[in-house]
Amino acid sequence: MQRHVDAVVVGAGFSGIYMTHKLRQIGLSVVCIEKGEGVGGTWYWNRYPGARVDTHSVEYSFSFSEEIQQEFDWTDVMPTQPDVERYLNFVTDRLDLRPCMLLGTAVTRLSFDEDTGRWTVETDSGQRCDAQFVVAATGALSVPIEPDIAGLDTFGGETLYTNRFPAEGYDFHHHRVGVIGTGSSGIQCIPVIAEQADQLYVFQRSAAYTRPSIARPFEPGELEAIKEQYPAIRARERAAFGGLIWLNAIERDGPPPERKILDTPLEERMEVLDELAWEAPLAWADVLTDLEANDAARDLYAELVRRVVEDPETAASLVPHYPMGCKRLVLDVGYYEAFNRPNVRLVDLRKGGIERITPSGVKTAQGDFEIDVLVCATGFDAITGALKRIEIKGREGRTLNETWGELGPLAYLGLQIPGYPNLFTVNGPGSPSVLTNMVVAIEQHVEWIAECIAQVRERNLHTIEATLEASEEWALHVGSLAEGSVRTAESCQSWYLGANVPGKQRLFLPYVGGLPRYRERCREVADEGYTGFQFS
Repeated sequence: MQRHVDAVVVGAGFSGIYMTHKLRQIGLSVVCIEKGEGVGGTWYWNRYPGARVDTHSVEYSFSFSEEIQQEFDWTDVMPTQPDVERYLNFVTDRLDLRPCMLLGTAVTRLSFDEDTGRWTVETDSGQRCDAQFVVAATGALSVPIEPDIAGLDTFGGETLYTNRFPAEGYDFHHHRVGVIGTGSSGIQCIPVIAEQADQLYVFQRSAAYTRPSIARPFEPGELEAIKEQYPAIRARERAAFGGLIWLNAIERDGPPPERKILDTPLEERMEVLDELAWEAPLAWADVLTDLEANDAARDLYAELVRRVVEDPETAASLVPHYPMGCKRLVLDVGYYEAFNRPNVRLVDLRKGGIERITPSGVKTAQGDFEIDVLVCATGFDAITGALKRIEIKGREGRTLNETWGELGPLAYLGLQIPGYPNLFTVNGPGSPSVLTNMVVAIEQHVEWIAECIAQVRERNLHTIEATLEASEEWALHVGSLAEGSVRTAESCQSWYLGANVPGKQRLFLPYVGGLPRYRERCREVADEGYTGFQFS
């Protein structure tokens, strides 16, 4: 069966839900296609124990509807996965979007017809759509990296993956458990598993920077008081560098710190540490731009770890060896405290890596570890991964993988790829995306795309397409902003650079200039008649 529509939206997470609503609002017929059996995107799949947002619930929500803001009640200050999934289902039903959605269906191929100027969308169920516009709302962290470990298929126990954890959960009581991976997913699930398992081995290849979350349920009347402040909160979010204003935001709303750690005597640094605790390592103007300053901040971080973790050897292994700010800063609930439990052991793989998985456990250069359950928390192919796994053919039948293989992951403003007319990307490479409050970034992208499509249709134009020249210039600009910072240092091997995916080109993909500056540039482009784009 083939459906003829104005637009297809791929994905039903935050961006897909809002994009579907916005396109329908401007009068388009829309089909939203989602691989999962339910809406939620990342928050549908990542159901592992302890899964939680690292942003305040009020900020991790849509601002476009005053009714939705007032009607939905969050339960926690830092929402859990079930809370976010409940919220996105509420929004979907409140906007009556389900009739537009095709769930449990994966998009396998997108093909552009130069004669008709339309896209053919094919799926794994055999259903097809013919559309003038396609919006890839596929998510920046939606494609998991499958662990490439010898012998994984021989393991005789239970193997679980944080990116597709059983919806009904899992009882770890009376089990010996091994967790591979200590990024955000691993750090969140480890304390929960530690409370249940008879024995927990944490296999750590690279330690992470983390700090305590302010996670807790809302006090009586607290959320109601916040709801009265929504207009002011949203205005401050849009003006904030990272779109975040609340506690635990990496980028603060207000002037950056002025004092430099290298100009501060050690005794005063320790006074700042006593005063600010986990805020102290990043409370200096030079930490993210000077590697020597970064090393000094890491010493403060190491002291904080030592104050929590009782075993000196374990504490030393839990201190990252790469620059602070190079990778994502994670928020945790009792992560370091878990290593004080007698049933938890850290296996530092820098002292001897994993050789293979055996039928009874994990074999490392340090010895064998027998387990009953293996939990893999091995990360994502970020930002570009989801698009590269769909066969996308643009002009002259050229695939996206061919284009990006030759030119790098070009996307003008993170919104469009040259050679692929009428195909838009939400939070694509070159956009602020993962360095900001994702929901604020998504809303700006969706609204810009919807306005652009409305302009194309009102002017009776056929296609809009980013030019190669503008896309290359934007990629150079994005790279120049990150150059010279700790994020692009040789010692930094982060997923921002694609360093966690074997064979992936090493390029810094997100825009680091901040949301206000990025929003201003997007507005200028539109006001100037969509400079950097060409119409037919």
